[in-house]
Amino acid sequence: MARYTRLQVYDAMLTTGLVPLFYHDQPEVAQEIVKAVSAGGARVLEFTNRGEKALTVFSHLNAFIESAKLPIILGVGSIVDAPTAALYLAHGANFIVGPLFNPEVAKLCNRRKIAYLPGCATVAEISTAEESGVEIVKIFPGETVGGPSFIKAVLGPLTWSRLMPTGGVDATRESVQSWLKAGACCVGLGSNLIRKDWVASGNYQAIQDTTKSILEWIAQTKA
Repeated sequence: MARYTRLQVYDAMLTTGLVPLFYHDQPEVAQEIVKAVSAGGARVLEFTNRGEKALTVFSHLNAFIESAKLPIILGVGSIVDAPTAALYLAHGANFIVGPLFNPEVAKLCNRRKIAYLPGCATVAEISTAEESGVEIVKIFPGETVGGPSFIKAVLGPLTWSRLMPTGGVDATRESVQSWLKAGACCVGLGSNLIRKDWVASGNYQAIQDTTKSILEWIAQTKA
């Protein structure tokens, strides 16, 4: 069962402006990653459903976050259908993210008052998702659909939209600030933040430091 309300999830995303995301099949390693991004100041974290052990690791992380009293809101990503979404909701997911929009997932999340962030790549897809109650739309893949200029163009006619690019956001000041200045409400970072070489070498300090830097760049831009 979710420990955070939909409004609390949205508020954390909009306030911090960052949603780190990752997958790892070893619970102990995933736990260290969670500790690193939390120490860096992140408050929202997406664990992607991309492996056979995903649900097992997710359940472990959810229990760890609760026992360690970390101020992290844990959600799940790469969800494409309602049965899978329901499975993760039963294991404590606080929000659902997908690479595409699925109306059945939207219905399920609305019924449970769970935040749903589907991936969209066109104005029509964004509008359809919003008609189904989606508050923050994931722009995916961000770089492929046009980068920051796409965000800026969409917000011309759709001034009310809240867009979160994922895919194409680099862990650099220039990249992060370009997305935010274009109008993105927050950004999602995966392998550019939680780098495989850092994880392989156990360099969790680098993940923590980079998370902190990204949050500082976001705060500076919003200010």
